[in-house]
Amino acid sequence: MYTEGLAMAHREKRAWIMLVVAVVAYAVYVTIVVSRAGGRQLTEVPYAGVLLWTVGASIMANIVAEMAIGMVSPKASRVADARDRQIGQLGDHVGQSFLVIGAVAAMLMAMAGWDRFWIANMIYLAFVLSAVLGSVAKIGMYHGRLPQW
Repeated sequence: MYTEGLAMAHREKRAWIMLVVAVVAYAVYVTIVVSRAGGRQLTEVPYAGVLLWTVGASIMANIVAEMAIGMVSPKASRVADARDRQIGQLGDHVGQSFLVIGAVAAMLMAMAGWDRFWIANMIYLAFVLSAVLGSVAKIGMYHGRLPQW
């Protein structure tokens, strides 16, 4: 059961981790790709390796951060109550909507003959927005009221 003033719920901690890691990883990716441009068109910059490394690093960072939280507070309850499950579902729906938007945008870009660079980056951005906005929604719901339907 969630009570105001108690320690942060385990699932809220996970949302914070996802939010921070997604933003940092994407910022690193964009910084590296833009710095490699050196006056060239972005479509001429080698991006695939950096994209794969930043995605892989963000997955590992999430795993390591969650393990660290588990070691710091090993007795913290990982049991989800009905509120945790509802917050998780609503936050996931928010995030998934951006995956759909990104997929549709990438499909339209491919049909229009856009460069692979832009299509790949649209998909990556959709994953990042999904993680960020889904996490923000979850964190907001932990600190506010859940929508009632």
